[in-house]
Amino acid sequence: MALHVPKAPGFAQMLKEGAKHYSGLEEAVYRNIQACKELAQTTRTAYGPNGMNKMVINHLEKLFVTNDAATILRELEVQHPAAKMLVMASHMQEQEVGDGTNFVLVFAGVLLEMAEDLLRMGLSVSEASYIVIEGYEKACKKALEILPDLVCCSAKNLRDVEEVASLLHTSVMSKQYGNEQFLAKLIAQACVSILPDSGHFNVDNIRVCKIVGAGISASSVLHGMVFKKETEGDVTSVKDAKIAVYSCPFDGMITETKGTVLIKNAEELMNFSKGEENLMDLQVKAIADSGANVVVTGGKVADMALHYANKYNLMLVRLNSKWDLRRLCKTVGATALPRLTPPTLEEMGHCNSVYLSEVGDTQVVVFKHEKEDGAISTILIRGSTDNLMDDIERAVDDGVNTFKVLTRILKSRNEYDALSKTLHFGLVCSQDKRLVPGGGATEIELAKQITSYGETCPGLDQYAIKKFAEAFEAIPRALAENSGVKANEVISKLYAVHQEGNKNVGFDIEAEAAAVKDMLEAGVLDTYLGKSWGIKLATNAAVTVLRVDQIIMAKPAGGPKPPSGKKDWDEDQND
Repeated sequence: MALHVPKAPGFAQMLKEGAKHYSGLEEAVYRNIQACKELAQTTRTAYGPNGMNKMVINHLEKLFVTNDAATILRELEVQHPAAKMLVMASHMQEQEVGDGTNFVLVFAGVLLEMAEDLLRMGLSVSEASYIVIEGYEKACKKALEILPDLVCCSAKNLRDVEEVASLLHTSVMSKQYGNEQFLAKLIAQACVSILPDSGHFNVDNIRVCKIVGAGISASSVLHGMVFKKETEGDVTSVKDAKIAVYSCPFDGMITETKGTVLIKNAEELMNFSKGEENLMDLQVKAIADSGANVVVTGGKVADMALHYANKYNLMLVRLNSKWDLRRLCKTVGATALPRLTPPTLEEMGHCNSVYLSEVGDTQVVVFKHEKEDGAISTILIRGSTDNLMDDIERAVDDGVNTFKVLTRILKSRNEYDALSKTLHFGLVCSQDKRLVPGGGATEIELAKQITSYGETCPGLDQYAIKKFAEAFEAIPRALAENSGVKANEVISKLYAVHQEGNKNVGFDIEAEAAAVKDMLEAGVLDTYLGKSWGIKLATNAAVTVLRVDQIIMAKPAGGPKPPSGKKDWDEDQND
């Protein structure tokens, strides 16, 4: 009879064999902070226009070369539970604002680093965590109260392409430094052309089509849609197009029941195929008689149907993606029909021209609107490699999201004030067109004012408030370090200028030495909404990590894992 060996006393004896348990400062808190610091340090070198690119190869062996924090985190598949909280905060920033994900990571990482310094002073876990968390929450609330005073300007006319382009410079510059003027103008043209009168801007209405070849300067904006497809039939160009869209294959109907046809002679065989041909002829003729001259189908195109489409001069385009089909319907105002029935006037779509064109050596079908107030705009990106075009697409995505933030408008000032009071931490969920200075100017001013606020606070949490203020220095410090400039010199210059009352002065990224300049004059501006959400989400993530004092991991489910040796591990090896 086997002897029962008792487990060691303590928490472990309550858990199944294979479970893990960590507690206390050394095992839980410092481990979590260390993991978050490592993650923040990874993306910190990618911060700003001079940030370094990361080469990420995901689980499908796809290569990404980018300095976009959101893409890096998405493809890394972070497993550490504490670091995952920072990843979730940056994903939330991506969803709410569409830009500033790296700001959240860097700021949250530095907040945890500062908290570690306070925890190592010798207080107990609960005592120290309470003091740090209380201080951070007070400082965050104060920062969001100060932020409205740092607004330097507001967008005046969001239908002016030149003005919108100047507002998009900063977000595009962080991904494509050197091409920001050209790209910002392209994005501005695309966004302004589809901005409805109601002001409700939809990011999905800006489409990107990437075609290898030429250079970035050959990129252009087109009012309508571009598909990397060839036309199916002989007709390759139609003016004043009336479009019938079908979600089914362009083919004859096939019965769902099985049947057997007994044919006794050649005449019966001829008649059988003749009936099928006549039916297809009538269907295609009915579509042509309805006034349609372009047919878009979501399925395969039969040879016989193609023959009759050519006979009646119908241009035929096949789109395999249902998503593309839906977008096209939205662009041209058509209704996708499930069967090959002739469309009514209401079901047909309209656009000025549909034509087959060649961009580089790629055939594309263009659905073009002459008017600039179409439902969808397409930015045609050219570049030498797929990786470069992917990175340009991410820059376009950031620019479009920045425009979306600027078009959010609240109904009244009273509603705006009421909203800011009801939200946790007093977060001002700005839905107007306000902008704050970039280049570390906002962060240094916040650091200066929160340090002064910390001096007035009694109790131990004043140390946490001062550390929170010091954490803001990480943003201009990261910009300076990534530009190869002495960070301490830049920060001391910024503090000196801000003490004189120049709130808009930030780090001059184009200067060779440590220099500062007015960010409003330079046109380096961040959205107020992006900054306020970033501060709140980073603080929330840091506070959540600091509240953890134990890690309890159950035994992972699943059977034995396959051997991680060579693929031919079970074959005889010839020595």
